[in-house]
Amino acid sequence: MIEIMKAPHATPPRTPPTGQADHGRIVADASSCLDSLQLEQLEREFRAWAEGSKRADVVLSRKRILLIFLLIRHTGAKLHEVLDLAPMHDIDHDRLIVSFGRSAPEQARTVPLADALAMEIRSILADDLFRQASGQSLNVDPAFVRRKFYERAQACGFPKSQGSPEMIRKSRGVELMQSNMPLPAVQLYLGHSTPNLTSAYVSFSEEEIRTITSSFLQRESHRKTSARNSFFGKISAIRPADIQAAVELTTLDGHVISSVITLDSLSRLGLKVGRLATVEVKAPWVSLYKTETDPLCSAENRLPGVITRITRGQVNTEYVLRIGPDTELCVITTTQSLRRLELQEKDTVWAVFGSYATILRVD
Repeated sequence: MIEIMKAPHATPPRTPPTGQADHGRIVADASSCLDSLQLEQLEREFRAWAEGSKRADVVLSRKRILLIFLLIRHTGAKLHEVLDLAPMHDIDHDRLIVSFGRSAPEQARTVPLADALAMEIRSILADDLFRQASGQSLNVDPAFVRRKFYERAQACGFPKSQGSPEMIRKSRGVELMQSNMPLPAVQLYLGHSTPNLTSAYVSFSEEEIRTITSSFLQRESHRKTSARNSFFGKISAIRPADIQAAVELTTLDGHVISSVITLDSLSRLGLKVGRLATVEVKAPWVSLYKTETDPLCSAENRLPGVITRITRGQVNTEYVLRIGPDTELCVITTTQSLRRLELQEKDTVWAVFGSYATILRVD
């Protein structure tokens, strides 16, 4: 990612005239916003809710609300921008962009889409019933949308106010800022009218900023997928000692993963409680215990799961475990171990690995 560094003696930012937004401030109080894991939890809740009815007409209505949520959550769009959208025409799946402002050309803008999001939107729009019901625009009553957003937030245990379209948009802006997306890119992404493209040693054109944004969103999308043996979450504890530090990361599924790193790495990575990070572990470093209770062993990381797939080889065997709603874990052991443990698909097992067998990284 290109780091945008402000000059050490740059002129202090001027105070905007009365009534003009200060576009340098994405949101006044970031503490009131949902963090990345809460946004992911809310997204899961929307998806489960959308598929949670046996009536086709209800599912259709809920998928329309899901689409509105996904666009606000992942593009930072305003509610009225999304409701004005003609999904069949304004979403370009080949170029991976969505175009807002069809009815207000002076406010028109395009926003990049991550490929995973574009594929999900394409799947929703491919439904003939959805296409017929949506017509030329989403055309949903804003009050109805807000009510459904509030309900889903409360279903997650969040305050009603944190589920508003405006708060989700603000939370997206804060999420990008905290993930080190350059400020001009965030401003352009959110549709601010005066993105500060020259507040750095190196200036960027709007097209260059869009390229940076698109690259960032693609990396973010792949980082948050449930890649096997890659745990994305928030650092919940750091316990430094004389040479090394134990770092605990809590995932969206509630797993607590422990990783031991050197104090030098702790400082170099700039780790602190609350920062988002990823812990990885190689498949051969994970051991399996065939038991339904927490195994007695010295490994700090012990995760219960169910075997969903076994691929047998002459020397090694690969196991795939389901350890969470969207998380799989891959384990590779010798085929001889398979015979000794007598493991079968659908067996309940524990996957264990030590803190020293992990790699901790941040973007």
